Parts: sequence; structure tokens; C-alpha cells
Amino acid sequence: MSTVDPQRRVVSGMRPTGPVHLGHYHGVLKNWVKLQHEYDCFFFVADWHALTTGYASPEDIASSTWEMVVDWLAAGVNPGASHMFIQSRVPEQAELHLLLSMITPLAWLERAPAYKEFIESNREQDKASYGVLGYPLLQSADVLAYRAGLVPVGADQTPHVELAREIARRFNHLYGSEEDFAANAEAAIRKLGKKTGKLYTELRLAHTRHGDTDALATAQALIREQNKLTLSDKERLLGYLEGDSVAILPEPQHVLAEQAAKMPGLDGRKMSNTHDNIIPLRAEPETVEKALRNMPTDPNRVRLADPGTPEACAVWQFHQVYTEGAELIEVHDKCSSAGWGCIECKQCVADKIIAQQAPIRQRGRDFEENIDLVHSIIAEGTERARDAARATLEEVRDAMGLAYR
Repeated sequence: MSTVDPQRRVVSGMRPTGPVHLGHYHGVLKNWVKLQHEYDCFFFVADWHALTTGYASPEDIASSTWEMVVDWLAAGVNPGASHMFIQSRVPEQAELHLLLSMITPLAWLERAPAYKEFIESNREQDKASYGVLGYPLLQSADVLAYRAGLVPVGADQTPHVELAREIARRFNHLYGSEEDFAANAEAAIRKLGKKTGKLYTELRLAHTRHGDTDALATAQALIREQNKLTLSDKERLLGYLEGDSVAILPEPQHVLAEQAAKMPGLDGRKMSNTHDNIIPLRAEPETVEKALRNMPTDPNRVRLADPGTPEACAVWQFHQVYTEGAELIEVHDKCSSAGWGCIECKQCVADKIIAQQAPIRQRGRDFEENIDLVHSIIAEGTERARDAARATLEEVRDAMGLAYR
């Protein structure tokens, strides 16, 4: 059995489909920088995922990949505290994706929100490939290959994490058999001690007999807190909560970034390369100022003397990210009382963005001047990722009868 503690491992990726922008920074990268000091983190460039919609013009993927890695490093992702790699350089993930496809019902993929949205938006075009249909399954393999218990995502990606949980649960049910499993699980319960063992048993029965999901969550947390149990016994007891199989593939949980849903684009919509409403992470100061100057404001504020409504202005959304405390209240009051003009309001937040970006731009230039170091960082991270994925794949092959020893 694996010696990895899933609750200490994090996996997350990003597609190289355009410039890394402030939406990525506040929604993903700041969270990565925080998590890398608390968990065993694997961060990857999702170039296979980029091909699902960009297969006809893949020429930009490679250049975007290296630009993206430089942006990660500039933002503070530390190769000494995390493992960075390129998805397509870990063939073990592709094999796991293939093996999981054998047990994944087609209906599970067809019901995925991302697939439904793609079909609806491309109804007049023939773009629905298996890559699009299998996108959520490949995402599941991305996570399960590293036995990650935690996946930092935006709110729109939580259904994909739930799919990974369902696939892990199905795999464990089909292949997690162990001789004398129940006896070994009962022996593990006794190791919990009388009081904790009794609580575990009560919670397990509440779930298995009455479908109490709260009891299941409480029991899972209880087991994960036990420091005296071996990881093998933890996996047995986690599996025993829901059936008669070992948890070969752990069920991941999503971790939401605090500001993931707050970062607006220049037009008030979610910042996205697709909408062409971004501010690049390492944009030059003049680019930032120009972008803010051209932003639309409250349409009802025609003259300088007209009071504004901050909630109707996209610039106010930027202030909510970059301006804090009493100053944020002051910005709101100045706008709603016509205490200043839109140009002053925009310049105020532009200055804050530029100041925050300054050290990021400098670190980015340093890494661009030493691109061989960037390549070395990815090579080392890829080796570490392959080792971890290979260990998982060996267990999966063995469980599915493909070891051929």
C-alpha cells in the first residue's frame, strides 16, 4: 500500500492558452504560494488539456508553456517548496487516464457541466472530440495519479473534483478487495482505543444504515486525525466507512481560493483570455494605466458633479481586490458623493496594481535571462512527478490484474 498521506498532498494545474493575468494570480497563484509552505504540492502545465480545444493550432502551446512557468516563478511559486512539471512529460498520467476510462460510465462524462456548455456554445460546429468529452476524466487522472487529497480550484471547477471522487470510489469498490479485509478493519478499530473506536463504529453505522453524509464526513476527519495509525490502517478504515474495500485511490476534496470569484475583467465580466479583458501578470506600468483609463464606469455618471454608484462600476470591483479597510470606504464615499472624478479613481487603483506587480516583473526578468534554470526546474519537477505517478500506477495495475509478475 502507498505511504502517501493524501491530506498532505495538493495537485493543481493551469492550461497554457494565453498570458497569465491578474485573474490567475488572485484566483490561483496566490493560493499556490500559500499552500506550498503547508503541503506537498505538485503544480503542472496542462498542455494536454490545451489541446482539447486548441488541437488545430498547437504552435503557441510550447511558447505559452515557458512563459507560464516564468510567471509562476515570478509570482512566488518556489521549486524548493513545490514540484512544477509539464503534464505531457508524465506518460503515467495518460495510462491512468486510459485505465480509468475502462470503468467510467459514459453518462458521467456527458453530464459534466463543462461538456454541456461546450456542446451548447459550439452547436453549429463539429468540434466535439473525445478530448472534450474526456476532459473531466483526464482531470481526474491528473489528481488521482498523485493520490492528492486536496485540489485548489475555482468554484466552476468543483464538479470535476466531485467526478474524481466518484471515479475513485468506483475504482476502490471494484478493485479494492483485500483478503480478510473486514477482520483487518476491525483490528484497526481496536487500535483507535475504546472511546474513539466506539465513536467511529457509531458514525460508520449511521452512514451505512441511514445514509448520514454528515456522519461519514465526521468519521473521515476522525480517521485522518489519528497519528498513531499506519497509513494502511487509515486506508482500511476510510474504505470500511463505505463498504468492504481498501481506499486504493483516495477521494480528493476541493479547496477554494478566497478571491477566486472577485477578480473582474476590464469589462466587468470574469477576467479571461477568451473575453480579451485581461491585465497580464507582468504588464508594464503604462499598459496597466492605459487599460484602467479605458475601462467603462457607472453609465449614469455623466458629469463630474453627478454622484456615482460604485456597485454599478467595474473599477469598483478592482478596488475591492486592491484597496483595503478605511481607504476602501473612502473610495466608496468619494464616488457616491461626487467627491472625485473617475480618472482619479482609476489612477488610484492603477497605482496599487503597478506597485504589487513591480517585484513580480523584476523576478520575471531575472528568470527570462536564465531560461536554462527554468528548464532545469521543470526537468527536476517532472522526475519527481513521474516517480509519484509511477508508484500509483503500479498499485492500479496490480489491483486490475495487470502486474504480470
